[in-house]
Amino acid sequence: LSQLGYEITFYEPDVYDRQKNRDIEAPDWCNVVIYEATPHALMQVAASAGKADIVVKASGVGFEDEALLRAVLDHARTDALTVFWDVDAPATLGQLRDEPDHPLHRALREIDLVLTYGGGDPVVWAYRALGAAECVPIYNALDPETHHPVAKDKRFACDLAFLGNRLPDREARVEAFFLDPANRSGDQRFLLGGSGWGDKQLPANVAWLGHVGTRDHNAFNVTPKAVLNISRDSMAANGFSPATRVFEAAGAGACLITDAWLGVELFLAPGEEILVARDGNDVTEILRTLTPQRARAIGASALRRVLAEHTYALRAAVADAVFRRHFERPTVEAAE
Repeated sequence: LSQLGYEITFYEPDVYDRQKNRDIEAPDWCNVVIYEATPHALMQVAASAGKADIVVKASGVGFEDEALLRAVLDHARTDALTVFWDVDAPATLGQLRDEPDHPLHRALREIDLVLTYGGGDPVVWAYRALGAAECVPIYNALDPETHHPVAKDKRFACDLAFLGNRLPDREARVEAFFLDPANRSGDQRFLLGGSGWGDKQLPANVAWLGHVGTRDHNAFNVTPKAVLNISRDSMAANGFSPATRVFEAAGAGACLITDAWLGVELFLAPGEEILVARDGNDVTEILRTLTPQRARAIGASALRRVLAEHTYALRAAVADAVFRRHFERPTVEAAE
């Protein structure tokens, strides 16, 4: 969006040691404002954001989300475009179904636009049924400047690698799609990257790497014969929700195996650009028959596809068109 002329300010509360684990330093394409996790600071940043032409409240900020949503709407200019950007629509919609008094129910009737990280028609229909004026999915994608092919790294040499933190709503699927196939494939080597797995009993042929930094993601993706994507429960149930990791792995030229979810063929062609597994048995069989030559061919095809159709520059053009439908200005300023 910055390359399209937007001036962007990103507000983030100083919580959960996020500043100690930053992926990047403050970028030149965005003004980053870190604020104290206090009610007073929250009101200050809401007032500051309220001066913008487009005011975005992201879901899951992590500090007083309901109060922040109310403050953002109260401080926004009357001529501003107000946006709720839902980064986990299946989870949010589930919460709204369970909590009829949730403040977002009322807020949806005040917000001009809901954007989501994927979800397809099911999410659009659900938000419209809840009173949203407009809902548009903006899917995850690839940044070719950060995720791209690199030389192989022997640290990550294996038959199948999975990168993902230990999460309650994904652990059972990790067991089914990764650990069970490892148990059945004693002659193959598996790598597990991500935090939280230290006390998990792992098969002997699974090596746990712990946290894998962003700078190593490309080598992690390109070195193994194949890498595995495993969706969280809510994403798998809803479909149409490709994780960022799907595009990052494809952008490095990886041969990607993914758990099955509705809509995968809209992004990558099964069997040609991605391999789809319905369960752990499928993963085991794919690994048994997958040759290095075929793995390289699938990775190369996936790379061509994501560069042609699934970059963040293309996603930004979609968002820009949506914004400009609401008002036409040569230059706009956005705050999140």
